[in-house]
Amino acid sequence: MTATGTTLVVGATGTTGSRTAARLAAAGHRVRAASRRATPVPGATAVRFDWYDPATHGDAVAGTDRVYLVPPVGDPDPAAVMLPFLARARTAGVRRAVLLSSSATAAGGPAAGAVHEALPGLLDEWAVLRPSWFMQNFTGTHAHAASIREDGVVLTATGSGRVGFVDAEDIAAVAVHALTDDRAPGTDLVLTGPEALAYDDIARIYTEATGRPVTHRRLTHGQLRDHLTRTAGIPAEFAAMLATMDRTIAEGAEDRVTDTVERLTGRPPHTFHEVVTRETARSAGAARP
Repeated sequence: MTATGTTLVVGATGTTGSRTAARLAAAGHRVRAASRRATPVPGATAVRFDWYDPATHGDAVAGTDRVYLVPPVGDPDPAAVMLPFLARARTAGVRRAVLLSSSATAAGGPAAGAVHEALPGLLDEWAVLRPSWFMQNFTGTHAHAASIREDGVVLTATGSGRVGFVDAEDIAAVAVHALTDDRAPGTDLVLTGPEALAYDDIARIYTEATGRPVTHRRLTHGQLRDHLTRTAGIPAEFAAMLATMDRTIAEGAEDRVTDTVERLTGRPPHTFHEVVTRETARSAGAARP
């Protein structure tokens, strides 16, 4: 890796942003950790940043030469705020950007797909990370994790469809390389774990790793949509989109693995068993007085 200037990490308190900021700081890079509350991050300078408040953008990007971009959560058209920010960042001296997108979204697709498509025309140095679904969905604050803790069940409309679930630590490791290597990837990188797993497999492995019985309850598209709206309070349009994403998994859209993590980091990606064991041990340690 080459010595760098200063990296702005947008979403520095989130699942991948926090891990990326921590890894950059641990490696000796200067980091500006951006969040809406300017939450302190060890080894980084905390700055306030709100995608919907352009007044926060100038101070956040000042003095930086690269940026890790996490789109605003739940926004169906993030390009409306992200592209003006990127143009401003380029003028301020940013020369490299790494965008967090999704394996389900290609360039020109919905949500971050529009930013992905525009990024090469805005900056010469760039990469788009397209991770599969996070393993941390089953251990953190995601609805699946809450359902496991409360009822010992995972509810999906994925049937027997498989997903190359990926560890957020592996995403962050790739992000650090994309941000700091001598040459930016200049492409999109699909990130997965070492194997594609069905949700039945997820339930089984979680049970084996923790000793807590977990089952996968298969729902129809309509049942999942209604459950998300009624129980989780998710707006009907967004709930329908989430249910449709499950249906695409059932149809095989996420049944793949890539060598990207090992190719860029020099080590294999973590298994789901490793991640569940690690994350539950962390949670147990944090809960002790």
